[in-house]
Amino acid sequence: MKKTQIRKKILKKRKYFNSKNIKINFSELVKLLIREASSDKIGIYYPIGSEVSTIRLIENLRNKKYIISLPVIEKNFKMSFYEWNEDCALKINNFGIPEPFKSKKITPSVLIIPIVAFDANLNRLGYGGGFYDRFINKIERSKKILKIGLALSCQKINKVPTNKFDRKMNYIFTENKVYK
Repeated sequence: MKKTQIRKKILKKRKYFNSKNIKINFSELVKLLIREASSDKIGIYYPIGSEVSTIRLIENLRNKKYIISLPVIEKNFKMSFYEWNEDCALKINNFGIPEPFKSKKITPSVLIIPIVAFDANLNRLGYGGGFYDRFINKIERSKKILKIGLALSCQKINKVPTNKFDRKMNYIFTENKVYK
């Protein structure tokens, strides 16, 4: 199956399962960050549609004094992360994604990434823009970054089609299991 077909099928499935209000227990993820994160700078997504909600996780991380940053799509389809707190308004970009206004640019040591589909080998299928893969490739030229994907177990497939530009996750958290 091609990536576009997989996206269509899995997004429909995710929407159905997420409508059942399935939650991921983030306590294991927070313990992992305490153990493995090389800094307190977290890059995380603000959820849209049927994505796994990160709202409670963001609040939890903020209470533990982590610096939260959200992605901003910039010129030439590049992505950067900017610090964000709940007092700051978000604007909707051309892709329908909430972004912080550009203030303080952050280079996160941890990325918490939305997933469309994944496999047991920690391969991730995103929405097709390649933003995260390009960002990870750029950052990892100079430093290691911890890559954590969030998904529902229904998004797991046998094998994600990959190419040389795709970047694997270090961990994928679902409501049932942590893949590592």
